[in-house]
Amino acid sequence: MRALVISGGGSKGAFAGGVAEHLIRVQKKKYDLFLGCSTGSLLVSHLALNKIEKIKKEFTEVTQETIFDNCPFTINSVNGIQSIGIHHFNVLKNFIRGKKTFGESNHLRQLILNTITPDEFVTLKNSSNEVIITVSNLSTNKVEYKKMSECSYRDFVDWIWISCNYIPFMTLTSKNGCEYGDGGLGTIIPIEEALRCGATEIDAILLDTEFPHINRMPSKNPFDALSTIFGFMADRIQYQNVKIGKLMAEDYKAKVNLYYTPTVLTTNSLIFNKEKMEAWWKAGFEFAAQKSQEKDKK
Repeated sequence: MRALVISGGGSKGAFAGGVAEHLIRVQKKKYDLFLGCSTGSLLVSHLALNKIEKIKKEFTEVTQETIFDNCPFTINSVNGIQSIGIHHFNVLKNFIRGKKTFGESNHLRQLILNTITPDEFVTLKNSSNEVIITVSNLSTNKVEYKKMSECSYRDFVDWIWISCNYIPFMTLTSKNGCEYGDGGLGTIIPIEEALRCGATEIDAILLDTEFPHINRMPSKNPFDALSTIFGFMADRIQYQNVKIGKLMAEDYKAKVNLYYTPTVLTTNSLIFNKEKMEAWWKAGFEFAAQKSQEKDKK
């Protein structure tokens, strides 16, 4: 049984899309399991349906406006370098409304509803593929994995949306009596779950470099500091996910192929830029092609 696993990484998910396109279309790999966390969860359903052009167009055209109905930050550009600042009015407005986070991402849920149709959900559910979404249950302090085969259409859309909700910048959602947030708060790359589901070969796409190449600039505001802190935590979680995943794969006698980004794509994955994401998709496709050629030479 073969699995495709895609990590969290915000706008960097475009690179994962390019890698997956080459694996599926050029290398003709057939997957039984598709597992996603955060931005990866936005990709896996369409990859399982083999609707790559559709998700490429939808994903690379995502903007702050299509995600947030109340965006908590501004994007500042100095000498071509983008950073985020606090949108004080929007943050204050959210607090006055009694919300628990700085911003609200209900537009993203609507985008997912528009992108994954009920007919596509039925087609996917009737196929032999399984799609699994990673979410963090903040009430029970557990990571949960939601299988498409066990979900209704509305629940499946909710779990994808919840998996992407980067707390405290995006919506904190209550469902089934619990509060949920981004799957990446607990698991960045769900290799372990793929193995538990019976995968014997896993292609895992990680949206960071294999070795640290970041020397962040000093934080300019509280949001910048939060982004830096969460970036540090995500790096540590991903490192542990890969380490434990490799050890588990040895016990299960499974093969894990890791696809890291060859360079640092961005230090702030909350910024969505169409030109950059299109370039990252192309770079991911070319990177997978290069790795395939190197493997053939061995």
